[in-house]
Amino acid sequence: MASSGIFFFTLIAVWVAAGNAKNPFIKVECNTENIGEHGHQSLLECAVKTTKEVVGAVIRVVTWTKEGVDDPLLVFNRGELRREPGYRFAEPSWDENNMNISLLIARTAVADDGDYTCMVITDSGDDNILTRLKVKATYRDPTIRSIPEKISEDADNDLICNADGGYPKGQLRWFDENNVEWTRSAEMDVRQTDNGLFQLSSKLTLLKGSRFSKYTCVVFNATGGKGGSTTFEIPPTSRGQGQDIEGTGLSSKIAAPVIVIGSLIVGLLLALLIYRRRSQSDQQRGRAVEFDAEKGRLQNMESEQCEDSQP
Repeated sequence: MASSGIFFFTLIAVWVAAGNAKNPFIKVECNTENIGEHGHQSLLECAVKTTKEVVGAVIRVVTWTKEGVDDPLLVFNRGELRREPGYRFAEPSWDENNMNISLLIARTAVADDGDYTCMVITDSGDDNILTRLKVKATYRDPTIRSIPEKISEDADNDLICNADGGYPKGQLRWFDENNVEWTRSAEMDVRQTDNGLFQLSSKLTLLKGSRFSKYTCVVFNATGGKGGSTTFEIPPTSRGQGQDIEGTGLSSKIAAPVIVIGSLIVGLLLALLIYRRRSQSDQQRGRAVEFDAEKGRLQNMESEQCEDSQP
């Protein structure tokens, strides 16, 4: 594209040599900042404004350039239009009488992020202005996996959260079931792919005996806006419920004496019951003996009476 560069610089030299300079009759107005979504069309809105003194202005030259790029993206010069693939005027039927000189980017890429300059020369004067395009890409919903796959309560485990396809660089943050943040305990890794988009990865280590039943990973964009999220649930057999080993040992120490004391109480109650039953049996046996003795005395008395009554 060397010929395009030579053509552009020749055009600028002719413009300067002609003594053209900014004048109050012509003004180019653009949005200071434009937002473009990665993979979609982006529009840099600009228009030529004239004063009441100017009637029927005709555009002779329009150039669109990007900072850091040698060749112009679009050049219109006295009826001839040259442009790079993917860049054109926003209005397909544009001509030199159309004051809308907005630039349309067909498929926005990360490389399109940056500052642009639009220069206009008319038969009534000229002007140029700087505008900016900020490219954004939404991160995909994060995913979580565990290492090892089967979580054990007796060992440390890692949760790995991944989210990609976003721009600019974002952040992954961790929250437990009580919405308490654990991001400071995690390790973050950021990589930029060939197309300029970012891959985010975060590792959260779960210490043995000290973990919650749920962990949520949330992706945030560069401005702190909240994106997608996903939740990982710890299997019931692996949950520590946020308690450490000392807490578990304390519970065991409390439970053991309670069991012993309970057993002693039950034993004492059984012994008392047996004693009472034996006492009742002895009393009944004693009464039976007394009854038998009394019965014997009665029989003896009857016998004596019978003997006395005989002649």
